[in-house]
Amino acid sequence: MSSEGSSDRPDAIDEIEEIDDLEDADADALEAAIDEADLPEIEDGRYLYCLVRLDDDDRQQGEGTDASLETTGVDGEPVSVIVEDGLGAVVHATDGIYDSGDLAQIRRWLVRHQTVVDEAGEAFGTPIPFQFDTILRGGDAGVRQWLREESTLLERALSELANHWEYRVEVVEIDPIDDDALVERDERLRELAAKIDGSGEGTAFLLEKKFDQRLTELRAARRESITADLRDRLDEHAREVHALERSPSASLADDVTDAGDDDGETLCRLTLLAHEDAESEIGSVLDDVAANDGLEVRFTGPWPPYTFAPELGGDGSSGTGEGGPAQL
Repeated sequence: MSSEGSSDRPDAIDEIEEIDDLEDADADALEAAIDEADLPEIEDGRYLYCLVRLDDDDRQQGEGTDASLETTGVDGEPVSVIVEDGLGAVVHATDGIYDSGDLAQIRRWLVRHQTVVDEAGEAFGTPIPFQFDTILRGGDAGVRQWLREESTLLERALSELANHWEYRVEVVEIDPIDDDALVERDERLRELAAKIDGSGEGTAFLLEKKFDQRLTELRAARRESITADLRDRLDEHAREVHALERSPSASLADDVTDAGDDDGETLCRLTLLAHEDAESEIGSVLDDVAANDGLEVRFTGPWPPYTFAPELGGDGSSGTGEGGPAQL
């Protein structure tokens, strides 16, 4: 089993898969559209990365009630943590949204956004991450007001996710079972092979199509069996387990870490929400899978729970609205 803390990162990162799929012509059109767009100006805005729960030890001493996070945000902006009744909003000041026709720039912004969320999680415990370009109006006072008004909802969400993190699992067949081995195991394939040998050209052609279809069915059934068994075993140690697409678009993480690996066929990709204390048990389950000949397990995390975080605030349809965050 391979465990890489810097690949297959959830995100921010799932957001960039749409950018990865853009071709040059689309990028040119995007840049032209942005140049012509009437982008809103935001007076005294606060760009919101995530929410965290703080105790007294996390507060700054002698500098009010806010907390400190030593990092820089999107575009190098200084990051602060605005605290109200133990709820912390990780933010930076902004007077506009982040938009560009330069796809490389957007990727850099997204990486920085995720890095801030990761560092907030390391400093304060499991965060609730927000999407890129989520902005609150009203300055620090507006953020505090929103934290007060939504305190019940936010407290519940943070409590439910406390000490829980997202992990990702990919099972890859690096040495696929060959056709001959499947024929030995399957009576129907043996029957078809025998008929092909004794048939004329036209009939043999049709039988070969059936033979290939049967091979495809057996491989799919094997893949589904491995996935179902793994999910059942992970369910014993994780709070939630979700299936992901087997063949995702190119991941931003590959650009950041140069950790992409195209060897083998992906049998399944799963994302799970689990308590940090269950990590060793999850690892043991994956070790059992990796012990099978021809299989490799790639295990990444812990990450902030991007996939499992609740949706909070507005739907973003009306821009940066008063009294709550909007994703633009």
